[in-house]
Amino acid sequence: MVRIFSQYVSIRSLLLVVTESLLIVLSLLLAVRLRFWNSPYELELYLSLPEFAMKTALVLAVCQICFYCNDVYDLTSGSGSLERILRLGEALGAASLLLGFLYFLAPDLLLGRGVILIGMSLVTAFAILGRRVLDRIWQFRSPAQRVIVLGTGDMALEVARELKRRDDLGMHLAGFISSSPSDPKQESLYGFPVLGFAADLESIARTAKASRIIVAFEDRRNVLPTRELVTLRVRGMRVDEASTLLSSLTGRIPLKSVSPSWFVFTDGFRRSRVTELLKRVLDLVVSTIGLVLALPLMAITALAIRLDSKGPALYRQTRVGRMGRTFEVLKFRSMRADAEQNGVAQWAQKDDTRTTRLGKFLRKYRVDELPQFINVIRGEMSFVGPRPERPTFVDDLREKVPYYDERHSVRPGITGWAQVQYSYGASIEDAYRKLEYDLFYLKNMSLTFDLAIILKTVRIVTTGFGGR
Repeated sequence: MVRIFSQYVSIRSLLLVVTESLLIVLSLLLAVRLRFWNSPYELELYLSLPEFAMKTALVLAVCQICFYCNDVYDLTSGSGSLERILRLGEALGAASLLLGFLYFLAPDLLLGRGVILIGMSLVTAFAILGRRVLDRIWQFRSPAQRVIVLGTGDMALEVARELKRRDDLGMHLAGFISSSPSDPKQESLYGFPVLGFAADLESIARTAKASRIIVAFEDRRNVLPTRELVTLRVRGMRVDEASTLLSSLTGRIPLKSVSPSWFVFTDGFRRSRVTELLKRVLDLVVSTIGLVLALPLMAITALAIRLDSKGPALYRQTRVGRMGRTFEVLKFRSMRADAEQNGVAQWAQKDDTRTTRLGKFLRKYRVDELPQFINVIRGEMSFVGPRPERPTFVDDLREKVPYYDERHSVRPGITGWAQVQYSYGASIEDAYRKLEYDLFYLKNMSLTFDLAIILKTVRIVTTGFGGR
């Protein structure tokens, strides 16, 4: 496994991406040869054209985007090989439809009717066959890492749950180690054995053939086997802190298990002036292009809102931005004009009765957020960042959620890591969980991470996932 944006990603998933990209290109090359098998001159001329490489790249890009949007590379334990094959077929069907639409709009992009028909047929066959072959090969891969969790509390259980969920990473949980004999006796925990006590860590690690230890003690005072851990670490065994590992497994910082010192000494949270300048340039470019492209849709939306219900098409709402400064966020109205006639701010709930008929559609596909391109251009928001909240909610959350004010160290965003990982928040618990994702973003903030979030946002907007 490797880390991308400080998250663990399965090597198997990366291998599939590379292999299937090569298979797509190979299928198109083979399709050309089959199409012109009896005409060597046309074959050589066709392959030598510079447009061929561009048209092939287009097919590859469309196929990979459809694979991504249909979770083809999701290899977590919740999906079996048959389900992944079905997802692959659905993605290739969507890619064929999308390519057909693009060829209708721009016929010059077409590889050739015969070539694209043969090519997509070969892509389907090779991709499905390649999956089956790689699945078989993966069964004979190198043995999984054997992991021991040092602890038996809530944090240790959360580590076990995440390791079981992410079995694609090749980390096998051998068992738990209790802190001391005075702890309540347990023979197993979450379906895994309790192997012994911390004082016997060296012998347990040797017997279990462990290659990795995860320290998950809630309170390490007088129970952490420091000498044994140092000995094992020097011998080459990997030792991880549970908080850092959970962050890499889940894409969020588990606030219940981190201490203030973790924030002080952990890597990340670095922002140079160059990075902030480039991020601002990206904001202006993306938002300006987005605003220009969205203007026709925004005009139609504004007219539809006026026809659907009484009240203005646009409305302004005070939100808290960078360094706690307030600003007026712009949105298309998706609720009744009297949604808060008593003047009390309310969380948006699932199937909220205040939402208009058109508003349900606008919120599901995030069309109501389009006017915020203007907020980004003004410098009040960024395209990617923590979602801005209303002052009333912020005052309440500051009191109830630790580290909540840290999310105001950057400009709020139209989209963000919390938005693409978690649905709309409607409670203190939701705000707590979204903050964990926001802090992970602040820790690993970069332009490439922003681009990845933008791509994931496009996927979510097109599917309507998480709208409320």
